[in-house]
Amino acid sequence: MGKIMDIVKNKMQSWLEIRDNSPKAIIVNRTEDLQIYFAKNKLWYIGEASELQEFYKQIEGKETTFWGSVPTAGLEIKKIHSGLPKKIIDKLTDIVIDNYNGVESENTAKLETWKKIAKENNFDKLLHRILGETICLGDGAIRYSYDKEISDLPILEWFPGDMIDVIYRRGRIYEIIFKCYYEEDNKKYLLKEHRGWGYVKYELFDGDNLVSLNTIGILSKLKNLSFDKNTMWAELFKVDDNNKFPGRGASKLDGKYDAFDSLDEILSQWAEAVRIGKAIKYIPEKLVPRNRDTGEIMLPNAFDNQYILTDSDMSQESKSEIKVTQPDIPSDKYYQSYVTYLDLCLQGLISPSTLGIDTKKIQDPNSAYERQMEKTTLYTRQSIIEALNEFMPKVVNGVLKFYEQIQGNKPCEDIEINVNFGEYDSPSFDSQIDTITKAKNGGIMSIETSVKELYGDSKDKEWIDKEILRLKEEQGITEMDEPSINQDLNLDVIDERL
Repeated sequence: MGKIMDIVKNKMQSWLEIRDNSPKAIIVNRTEDLQIYFAKNKLWYIGEASELQEFYKQIEGKETTFWGSVPTAGLEIKKIHSGLPKKIIDKLTDIVIDNYNGVESENTAKLETWKKIAKENNFDKLLHRILGETICLGDGAIRYSYDKEISDLPILEWFPGDMIDVIYRRGRIYEIIFKCYYEEDNKKYLLKEHRGWGYVKYELFDGDNLVSLNTIGILSKLKNLSFDKNTMWAELFKVDDNNKFPGRGASKLDGKYDAFDSLDEILSQWAEAVRIGKAIKYIPEKLVPRNRDTGEIMLPNAFDNQYILTDSDMSQESKSEIKVTQPDIPSDKYYQSYVTYLDLCLQGLISPSTLGIDTKKIQDPNSAYERQMEKTTLYTRQSIIEALNEFMPKVVNGVLKFYEQIQGNKPCEDIEINVNFGEYDSPSFDSQIDTITKAKNGGIMSIETSVKELYGDSKDKEWIDKEILRLKEEQGITEMDEPSINQDLNLDVIDERL
């Protein structure tokens, strides 16, 4: 009996046993590589409708996008691009660079050397390009070169993200590879210039095959170099980190592609509705316009002479008259859709007023609303400035070390570099005044501080001092010297006399 119970018990345990399912692997096939990512950002910035259409037709998932879709034959519409991505990138670049006031250092000798190099390389203009291409593509790198036939000073060359590769080891940059294309005897070659800590190496490729540098005449003089292992003759620049491609930078357009695509779709449909919504004339045959010389009927034109020919009414009380009809265009619905997707395109990136968009058409704002919208631009600008505050000292010190090395000297020590930007760069000067006035009237900001914060580095110290003095005089604030009574007297003598 006991054996039977054990058998039943074992069977019951087996029947009630619960087992976890084996873990399932979820596989997501990523169809976009880094080069496609760069190409997509570049094409959105360029803004050519034909190029966007060709690009999206060649990528997977094209059927679900406006630019990649193929209309049914006979129902084609003109695809229009808003140009918004380019406006966003250009404006973000301008509001940072226009407020850039150079660098400062207590080491005046080294600072003067940098200023000479910067002037030789037209660095202010180069920095504008560096920033614009970085926030558009995601990243890029600057390399330091020397060519005595061009200049006795270092040459600064910028390569956008699609022309470099970055190799990391243990989370640190180990090597930056600069890619240049050359053509020889109708064949295209790729030169990879490896710049790492203490070395520069060159590799020339014919397709996937490594070939000699002598294959191209102008490259035959290139030689691998080795130098101080604490220096690298290049510097990577990025503003945001890319979550899809670790170690690389992210474009400010990242995550906005679907919104841009939908905005273009709305604009294109709206334009098509306006086009087909033109007034149509119904003209009896005897009233139709004819050629004066030949008497032939003038064919209608889709833009300026559109009409439909009708038969003449032969009834006794008929009247031959031209009838004009025009369909209603739901502009309000198109406009509401446009505003919705425009807001998605700008959300968290830049305010409409910064781009010159009339915010009253989007929403009926008060001054507080406008200030909140402008903060979006200021936050984006601040993230860019923080990246430049980290990048510029590295570039200045890197160039100075490179200059010492090409002269045969040991690389100099790093010097402290301060990058100067204006404190306030709000798109609206009125909102600056409003913010500073509230702070001053609230007793948390003095006249001196309010003037300095309002004008920043746009005015020199002498002008600011005069402005502070003028404001104090207008407000009846005067400064008097403290009385000096008893300061030079013998207090003991006075006490005795008393």
